[in-house]
Amino acid sequence: MKNKIKFCKKCVMPSSSAIPVEFDENGVCSGCNTTNQKDDIDWGRRKKQFHSLLDQYKNQDHSNYDCIIPVSGGKDSYFQVHMVKNVFNMNPLLVTYNANNWTKTGYENLHNMREAFGCDHVFFTPSIDLLKRMNRIGFQMMGDMNWHGHSGIFTYPFIVAAEKKIPLVIYGEHGFMDIGGMHSYNDYVEFTQRYRLEHCLRGYDWNDFLGHHDRDKIKENELLGFKFPSDEDIKNIGIRGVFISNYIKWSGNNNSNIAKQYGFKENSEEFDRTYRKISNLDDMHENGIHDYMKFVKFGYGRATDHVCKDIREGVMSRDEGVKIIRNMDHVKPNDLERWLTYVGMSEQEFDEIADSFRDDRVWHIKDGLWWKDDILGKLKSYGKPYLSTQQQKKYES
Repeated sequence: MKNKIKFCKKCVMPSSSAIPVEFDENGVCSGCNTTNQKDDIDWGRRKKQFHSLLDQYKNQDHSNYDCIIPVSGGKDSYFQVHMVKNVFNMNPLLVTYNANNWTKTGYENLHNMREAFGCDHVFFTPSIDLLKRMNRIGFQMMGDMNWHGHSGIFTYPFIVAAEKKIPLVIYGEHGFMDIGGMHSYNDYVEFTQRYRLEHCLRGYDWNDFLGHHDRDKIKENELLGFKFPSDEDIKNIGIRGVFISNYIKWSGNNNSNIAKQYGFKENSEEFDRTYRKISNLDDMHENGIHDYMKFVKFGYGRATDHVCKDIREGVMSRDEGVKIIRNMDHVKPNDLERWLTYVGMSEQEFDEIADSFRDDRVWHIKDGLWWKDDILGKLKSYGKPYLSTQQQKKYES
């Protein structure tokens, strides 16, 4: 039998996590241990450090923007702009990558944000035909149809920074640190091209989308919005990417409360795969079929991510979280039909491709069904495999 997946004793993070995570001698994950550092930090001092950092980049003669803030229109985007514009009196340029999959509420929040804060806003939209091809290629190549979205938000703001010679780009939280504890808050980790490629983009880049067959053929000049600026441009302009969460205590729930003061709205409908209605509204598939692929690959999903955050913030008990993820993590969401129509794919073709990405630390095949341990250590089955006989052998228990 395969090694069983471990789950954090404090939150519900599994050892099969899609991001790097470690467990201490007490069975507590690195994400929880890093979160605990927040209680020992002098956030007043950190805020002053951030103010000092921003002062270095403030355009004294008002001839340019002071910084760039990549935004999706979500609660965290509102918080970032609130802090930078209204608390620290900077003049930011907002930059958005449009993945063409907005929820109705998410789209309204994005446009309201520009008006609520009175900021200039650059909005980059690749051609819809290109996005469909990138959806198909990304799904087939790495099991991630939303790769272009990850690339967009971590690439296009730097393209704008290079073009307009704006040296400071401000992100919210460092996701790998916030969720998995990849770094310490004392590291003051910043955004780098290496972090973008190896972690945000999982080692793939724009050139991996070239050379595919006729239906999905992509030319290099179609991918200009996905090419990170050259090292020379970054160095000459001195472009720097920083994370607010190193300087201001980060809380998704608190960010939501502040965002609502500016007109931010939570989703009007329940999601299939998470209980939160304040997160990931910029892309209808982020909480849905894109996240379902995480369950297929690693055996957990968005509900687990959100439960971990809320347990660490002390607004949910672990027992409450366990009930939620047992009910939601495995659900095949109803937005699948929309995505299949969007890219021209059958559900069986989707399942065949999805199955090829399953992690054999998590999944095995028995009696013609997929099985895995859930968080209570109970074996559960989750439908039949769409694999060739040869492919199935490595999963047979």
